[in-house]
Amino acid sequence: MAATADKAKRALRAEIRARRRSLSSTKAALAGEGLRRNLQTLVTARGAQSVSCYLSTPTEPSTRPFVTWALAHGIRVLFPISRDDGLLDWTAGEQGGEATGLWGISEPAGERLGPRAINDVDLILVPASAVDTQGTRLGWGRGYFDKTLGSLEKRPPVYAVVFDNEVLPDVPKEAHDQPVNGVVTPSRILDFSCD
Repeated sequence: MAATADKAKRALRAEIRARRRSLSSTKAALAGEGLRRNLQTLVTARGAQSVSCYLSTPTEPSTRPFVTWALAHGIRVLFPISRDDGLLDWTAGEQGGEATGLWGISEPAGERLGPRAINDVDLILVPASAVDTQGTRLGWGRGYFDKTLGSLEKRPPVYAVVFDNEVLPDVPKEAHDQPVNGVVTPSRILDFSCD
């Protein structure tokens, strides 16, 4: 059963990667602006003063306009930094610029605060390749966010960030996959559970 789910996950990730690579720069920019508006609405509605958010890659829905807005409005932003032990370190703000991280992904180059720093945020924003309407998140296969979310004692609301066509009726799920409370796309915010 696990081998079947893993195979289905790999196929779906490949399909989504191909779709994302074919997205025009104009559509990507419009999606980034829609995403900023919806993330801004979510953070404001929840009264979040501290959030964790990742720096998007060129093929992901752009979180960068939102990060700029959040920092300009005094919201503390923690960014993940990949470690080779499968855990995430965190850094605050973007004062240190960016560096290429463990997997060739751009990460903030600030002071490392350790894996426990995320325990103090009001809202967690995570990357995903797809999310289904039951709150199952399909990540990119390394398990960093599943480990992080599974280790939190008091978990704040977690929202995945995807393009509109990546909210699906169902995605493959395995026992270690951590659910999300909602999803934010360029055109909408969906809540899956009360917290």
